Amino acid sequence: MAGGRNNTIVIRFILLGFSDYPKLKIVLFAVFLGSYFLTVAWNLDLIILIRMDSYLHTPMYFFLSNLSFLDFCYVTSTTPKMFSDFFQKPKSISFWGCTIQYFFSSLGLTECCLLAAMAYDRYAAICNPLLYSANMSPTLCVQMTVGAYITGLFGSLIQLCALLQLNFCGPNIINHFFCDLPQLLVLSCSETFFLKVMKFVIAVIFGVISVFVIMISYGYIVATILKISSVEGRSKAFNTCTSHLTAVICFFGSGLFVYMHPSTDNSLGHDKMASVFYTMVIPMLNPLIYSLRNKEIKDAIKRCKKKAFSHCHC
Repeated sequence: MAGGRNNTIVIRFILLGFSDYPKLKIVLFAVFLGSYFLTVAWNLDLIILIRMDSYLHTPMYFFLSNLSFLDFCYVTSTTPKMFSDFFQKPKSISFWGCTIQYFFSSLGLTECCLLAAMAYDRYAAICNPLLYSANMSPTLCVQMTVGAYITGLFGSLIQLCALLQLNFCGPNIINHFFCDLPQLLVLSCSETFFLKVMKFVIAVIFGVISVFVIMISYGYIVATILKISSVEGRSKAFNTCTSHLTAVICFFGSGLFVYMHPSTDNSLGHDKMASVFYTMVIPMLNPLIYSLRNKEIKDAIKRCKKKAFSHCHC
């Protein structure tokens, strides 16, 4: 930083991270590091399992493997810098490093689209089971996934281009553990009304519309399940949806909280805690949510163990 308050150009930001809790530094570092390794291990294991087991080569698990890939990229784009900042003074990051980190953390936009695609997949499987293979063809699955990535990338680029137009004259302290848009808007000395409106509109497009698609899909799903006469049939149908619904509630609940309310100095502390939830906790829990009560995943793990044992025995 150079010059006075009005002509200062910020070239580096200070990330406060969790310096508010100096006595808990070692504990927080250990907890976050453990959760990071579990997130990476569980998501990569799930991707490899789906890839290796031919019984899991279905639309549902194709989308799930992409969700695990997004969660892996998501957590890797933000947490390594946070780990180094635990024992580093000052906890600084360059402006370009900040924008790159923000861009990759915007993978959450792609995850919104992917969760909506997964809801449509459950709708097709339960409401039109006889036409499921035709409706959810491999080509359509690839197109929906590529569309989710492109749409998320486009939304991120729009915000990034607008962010690069802002001026930062000081202060340069970010009360967060990574560079996120709400924190940068508070620090900018430029007029941020347009970007705040854009942030809200993109949250509506990706968040609210995705939730709307999911709600419509599950409305049809619930109506179809209630028509099933047997209790066992209804229970089986509901069980195929509970994991996805749990992931949707956790992800959209925390994400919309951060990006749809106005950014103020008083709200940034709450944003930080909500960000911990959707950037670290949810990526770690997603593999468990989709696996613990999933018979197909459990059977696939057993088959992989048998294959590994037979190879070792030979």
